[in-house]
Amino acid sequence: MFLPKPCFALFAITGILLATSLTACKRVPDADADRAETARAYPPASRPVSDLAGNQWSTETARDKRGEAEEIMKAAGLEPGMTVADIGAGEGYYTVRLAENVGTAGRVLAQDIDEAAISRLGERVNRESLDNVSIKLGAPDDPRLPENSFDRIFLVHMYHEVREPYAFLSRLRPALLNKSKERGAGEVVVVDVNRNFEQHGIPPKQLFCEFEAVGYELVGFMERPELGGYFARFRAKGPAIEPGNIKPCAYKQNSES
Repeated sequence: MFLPKPCFALFAITGILLATSLTACKRVPDADADRAETARAYPPASRPVSDLAGNQWSTETARDKRGEAEEIMKAAGLEPGMTVADIGAGEGYYTVRLAENVGTAGRVLAQDIDEAAISRLGERVNRESLDNVSIKLGAPDDPRLPENSFDRIFLVHMYHEVREPYAFLSRLRPALLNKSKERGAGEVVVVDVNRNFEQHGIPPKQLFCEFEAVGYELVGFMERPELGGYFARFRAKGPAIEPGNIKPCAYKQNSES
């Protein structure tokens, strides 16, 4: 069947308009495309995130010579019988020393998101017969800890690598022991370095702001460069903050680094 010439002209014009509209239509970038679906209810990181630097932060012998773990555990108020978590446990430097410090009446949960590191740590735990240590695989946006369980949660030289800080800290909060007649409320202990994220650190003011944004309060801080950085202690304060009510912290480059 042949169409009259005016119809051919109409189809030609329609085709041109359709092609033009498709060319002009641009795909809108999805801001959450690179984020885990489980984290998207929370604000994204409002500052750079350090690349994973591996689990060997320094040799254990060098760290012991500085008295790092001993002083950090003392500053954290660690006592025999406590239940603690070592997040980002890696090769187990702190895990082993925490286990010795809390004793047979205490418990240590070692967690990491690196399956290979967890496997190696499991071998070490078995080899050294650390009967008070358990091992758990975590997720980048969720430490996956049992609620109301820990006197202390240690984040040692790893927080600057957390890609979803607001989701991670929000989900960490319920794991702290709410109340203990002997020891009080649970605390999060952070050891990190006062330098920019590109240099595998985090300025203290940025750390304080991110913890406060999800409902923690700072209860202790000290600069200890001879131990490899600074030390901060946080407790949960007030009710948990809903994801939609979390206000991300503005990031300002650390001019001192």
